[in-house]
Amino acid sequence: MARVGYWNHNVHYQPVILGAVPAGCGAALEVGCGDGMLARRLAGRCTEVTAIDRDARMIALARSGEQKAQTGRVTFVEADFLSHPLAGASFDFACANTALHHMDFAAALTAMARMLRPGGRLAVVGLAANGSIGDYLADVPGIPVNWLYRARYGQDGSGAPAEDPEMTWAEVRATARRLLPGARYRRHLLWRYSLLWRKPA
Repeated sequence: MARVGYWNHNVHYQPVILGAVPAGCGAALEVGCGDGMLARRLAGRCTEVTAIDRDARMIALARSGEQKAQTGRVTFVEADFLSHPLAGASFDFACANTALHHMDFAAALTAMARMLRPGGRLAVVGLAANGSIGDYLADVPGIPVNWLYRARYGQDGSGAPAEDPEMTWAEVRATARRLLPGARYRRHLLWRYSLLWRKPA
């Protein structure tokens, strides 16, 4: 069964994604769904959710917990997002939580934008690499905050494959702003960034 109730940095920033879901959302797409925790939460806000991941073990784990979704419908797809034939302009919302550094970042953003209907929204939480002294200094305030959260909640993972990011924070920001004009980039305290974007109507 897929586990629920654990805490880690990815889970901590799920509310950033959930808060970006448009009112009355119909179809939603999650790229790199892992154990399905976020997809099931999206199902409470969207009519239907397509959740895709290329890792067979994680998709099996996600499907084992599918009945935990209280509302909506979730379809878990085992496939490589960048090669899977999803229809363009077919989703009201597209998101990814700490998944895009596992693939070609620019290609993934472009594909997610293409799959949104006009007026649809995109939300990404991700990882990036430090590329300057300023980046390392920006990490420092998160250290005591992380200790406090771990003391309160513990820290656990879904068991999804881990990979270090190659793109720096600045490269992520520049690429996102080039591909998604008007995108809002923010670097967060616990070693994550968020990208929020609305596709022009």
